[in-house]
Amino acid sequence: VLGKNLTEEQRRQMLNYFNVDEGVEIIEVTNEEEREYLGKYIDEKYLGTRAISSVFLEKLPEGEGITVESNNITWVTDDMYRNACVTAGIKDARIIVSSPFEVSGTAALTGIIKAFENITGQEISEEEKEVASEEIAKTALLGNEIGQEKAQELINNVKIYIIDNNIKDKASIKKVVEKIAKD
Repeated sequence: VLGKNLTEEQRRQMLNYFNVDEGVEIIEVTNEEEREYLGKYIDEKYLGTRAISSVFLEKLPEGEGITVESNNITWVTDDMYRNACVTAGIKDARIIVSSPFEVSGTAALTGIIKAFENITGQEISEEEKEVASEEIAKTALLGNEIGQEKAQELINNVKIYIIDNNIKDKASIKKVVEKIAKD
């Protein structure tokens, strides 16, 4: 998935970085699509006005898990992409996020979701897209306050505890979040 606002030279640069040629299936992500999913949650300064960051996604065999690597991405972390993918229902994939120059990386989530739907034919529901977008945004904002690594660790620990203990009601989830945050 290439950012819509890349120049022809930058498009070639991204394809070279991903080690693919023009024969690979290419779709584009726009700043408008980015705003559709992240605009409610992320400050305008991170969204910008152009879609630049690009994503290579390779579906892996079942059980392989999700690997993420990134280049020239300054705000969104690899773990945030990975967790947003899990939330969106993406289970087994190799993901490379890159840009020809440093950018926040917020357009990449939309690109990941578009690519996953495209290769698998499985639609990711609007609710799953919304939840994944909200998660990446809120984790990033929390990271601004306590550090990206601590924010990611907190979110991971909460998700693991809630899933392992099959917790579903809001009041119990809130207690889990408060306890894990305190710990």
